[in-house]
Amino acid sequence: MTKTIIITGASDGIGAAAARRLSADGHRIVVVGRSDSKTADIAKEIGAKHYVADFADLSQVRGLADDLLAAYPSIDVLANNAGGIMGARTLTVDGHEMTFQVNHLAPFLLTTLLMPSLVAGKATVIQTASLAARIYGKFDIDDLQNAHDYAPQTAYGNAKLANILFTRELQRRYADQGLSAVSFHPGVVGTSFANDTTHVMRFLYHGPLKRMLTITADKGADQLVWLAEGIPGTTFEPGGYYESKKLAKKVNPDANDAILARLLWERSAALV
Repeated sequence: MTKTIIITGASDGIGAAAARRLSADGHRIVVVGRSDSKTADIAKEIGAKHYVADFADLSQVRGLADDLLAAYPSIDVLANNAGGIMGARTLTVDGHEMTFQVNHLAPFLLTTLLMPSLVAGKATVIQTASLAARIYGKFDIDDLQNAHDYAPQTAYGNAKLANILFTRELQRRYADQGLSAVSFHPGVVGTSFANDTTHVMRFLYHGPLKRMLTITADKGADQLVWLAEGIPGTTFEPGGYYESKKLAKKVNPDANDAILARLLWERSAALV
C-alpha cells in the first residue's frame, strides 16, 4: 500500500536515507528540513515535495503545520526525526531551552497541530529517540527547561526520554481514534549529528574513531523504514520503544511512568 509519509530532519542523515528508501518503495514522501538548499536537494533527488522549518522557532512549526494540513488531508506516517545535542545552554526565540524545544516541544506541537490529518489517515507517529534517555536522562518534570545543573548530555538524554514519554501518552490518548505511536533508537549513526556541541559526543561522531564506533546513515534508517512500512500490532507494539527492531529491555525507569507521561503532555501543551 502506498503511504503518505512526512519525515522531519530529512535533509541529512537517517532522515534522508529513509526518505530515499521509502520513495524507492513507491511511497509518497514529504521531506522536511531546516536547510533550504539541502532539503530541496533531497526532495529533487527523489521527486518529492519539501518544506523548510527551523524547530528553534515555533512560529515556523505552526506555519509548517498549516501548509501540511492544507496539502495533505490524510497522513499515513509522521516521522518526528529532527533533533540533536547542543552546546552551552541557550534559549530559543520562544524563550525555551534549545535542546528541549528542538527535540521535544517542536515535534509535540507539530504532531498535535496535524492531528486532523493524522486521525484521518489512522497514522503511525514515529519518534526518533535514543538510548541516551537511559544513559543520561535525569528527568525533572519541574525543570523541563534544564535551568539547573545544565549539561549538554543530560539535556539531550532528558529530551530523548521526553520523546519516549510523549509516544506512550500519544498512544493512550489517540489509540481509540486509530492512531499508533512508536519510538526507537537508531544506533550510533555517523552523520552530522553533534556538529553543534562541544560535548565529547562530537569527538565520537566526527573524530578519528568515527568509522569504528558508528554505523552508516542507511543502516541507521533501517528501523525507521521498518516502522513506517509496518503494521501496528503486527510489526510493532503501539506505544513501545524499540532498539534493533525489538522492544527495549533496558530503559530508564521513568520511561514507563504513566503519570509522568501525562504531566509532560499537559505541561508541553501549556508551553506552546
